[in-house]
Amino acid sequence: MADILPFRAFRYNLDQVTASEVVTQPYDKITPAMQGRYYDASPYNLVRIILGRPEPGDDGSRNVYSRAAEWGREWRAQGILRQDASPSLYAYSQTFTAASGKQFERKGFIGLGRVEDYSAGVVFRHEQTLSKPKADRLDLLRATRTHYEQLFLLYEDSGEIDALLFPGQKSSPVIEVTDEYGVAHRVWQVSDPKTTAAVREEMRDKKLVIADGHHRYETALNFRNECRAAAGGSSDSRAPFEYVMMTFVNTNDPGLLVLPTHRVVHSLASFSADQFQAASREYFQVEDVDPALDAARATSLLRERAPAGTALLAVAAERALLLHSPKAAGAKWMNGLSPRQQALDVVQLHKCLLEGVLRLSEESIRNQQNLSYLRGADEALAQVRKGAANIAFLMNPCRVQQVRDIAFAGEVMPQKSTDFYPKLLSGLTAYALD
Repeated sequence: MADILPFRAFRYNLDQVTASEVVTQPYDKITPAMQGRYYDASPYNLVRIILGRPEPGDDGSRNVYSRAAEWGREWRAQGILRQDASPSLYAYSQTFTAASGKQFERKGFIGLGRVEDYSAGVVFRHEQTLSKPKADRLDLLRATRTHYEQLFLLYEDSGEIDALLFPGQKSSPVIEVTDEYGVAHRVWQVSDPKTTAAVREEMRDKKLVIADGHHRYETALNFRNECRAAAGGSSDSRAPFEYVMMTFVNTNDPGLLVLPTHRVVHSLASFSADQFQAASREYFQVEDVDPALDAARATSLLRERAPAGTALLAVAAERALLLHSPKAAGAKWMNGLSPRQQALDVVQLHKCLLEGVLRLSEESIRNQQNLSYLRGADEALAQVRKGAANIAFLMNPCRVQQVRDIAFAGEVMPQKSTDFYPKLLSGLTAYALD
């Protein structure tokens, strides 16, 4: 069962700082340019903790992790970060405009969730993880003993939990901020024991799917195991390290939007668009399309083909190809994969095209040696047209139901298969273990 708890969050003291100057996007979405802007915005911007800059002379004892711990201690001592007086859940609303121009509101709530082994059948993953990001996040957690960013978990109900947490929302939010993408974030503190107890009870029978934060969830698992071992192999089931800060969102929420993450292949020793087209015909029906197509036209083409099944756009410098209707020959690259996985566009792309046609190894893909991931189709096309990439692959997003079914089956997708938009803002709440 899902064990959810209210908690006394540490939050920025908005009498001393401006919310828009201290919050950030999640650490793994922060580019070097964004990091610089965050550093310049405020000496109390959370980037200093979740993605600090290396400094000359850094070593094993003085580094980004030790500085993160120092910032956290100092900000608490200065009253920049203050702990709420009452255990609370935090209702969280994000209002945004999609690329279509339609406005959405996505609702959820922030609370603590028990860290569970996947084998327990409570928390389910859907993506593969890499060792390097987990080692980085574990070093940060060891140093700070604080979860400064939320994990993004999905549950399913018919709206009962939102009805408890958003009963008309007549009260003012404790946090209200608009991020650099124009997304409006609002948070309400819910401290009423009857309400939090009712939410806990409603959540008790839920299965949870990780939407975003696979690396940080597995980091929390590793840290919990370290703490248990330090306690002699046993610990209090309510020990702080048994929980991690999560945002929970209903899979039926109309604002739950998944975007595609496009692939760009670069730095190949040799690449021929003609050879790629000929080789791809073994695995797909291939149609030439206008090589000058823009991002809007590319997205429209893919959307039109989506109801019929797999559709991919491969765009080279002077060639654009629509690949669809997978052929039986692709089965030789699908050994060990279930029909659920084989039906995913991203799996067809990775197996038949990246591995089968371009001969990229699974290891090189995992290490991103010749591969970059981009959210924007316009940026992916630009990389090809300015000669920075050999070929770009554009695709439709996975459906939420596909993510759920893969996760519940105990299977995983390739890394960066989903991009839930918008991201959860970092700096709204923090969960300290001490």
